Amino acid sequence: MNKFRLAVKGFIVRDNTVLILKRAQDDAMMPEIWEIPGGRLRPSEDPRIGLKREIMEETGIEVEVGQPLNVRHFTRSDKQVVTMIIFLCSATESHVQLSEEHSTFRWVPIEECEGVLSEFYNPELEIYTKFFRNAP
Repeated sequence: MNKFRLAVKGFIVRDNTVLILKRAQDDAMMPEIWEIPGGRLRPSEDPRIGLKREIMEETGIEVEVGQPLNVRHFTRSDKQVVTMIIFLCSATESHVQLSEEHSTFRWVPIEECEGVLSEFYNPELEIYTKFFRNAP
């Protein structure tokens, strides 16, 4: 089994809120945590195209993928090594149709994300707040 994977996540902002999803209760990795949408890329898949695909599969919404917000490299508890690119995204719609991977979703005001969204994403919250929050 390939122990190295590339993954993408979308930090989706709409009207000063961020879309967060709660993992399903029966998820094998970190059930019931609040996260942002995304997943692993297919072999040779363009990261932006893969992110749009993952977000559509998980939420049913179209997004515009912007610039990378952060790049993370870590080892999961199952020893899988992951390099993940978190992109800043924008959504023009707010109607979400969840897949069975998640149990619920919320559009959370940015200033309320810390403490709701998994602390794993605190670096992205900090980067967004510092560099993008008041950008034109």
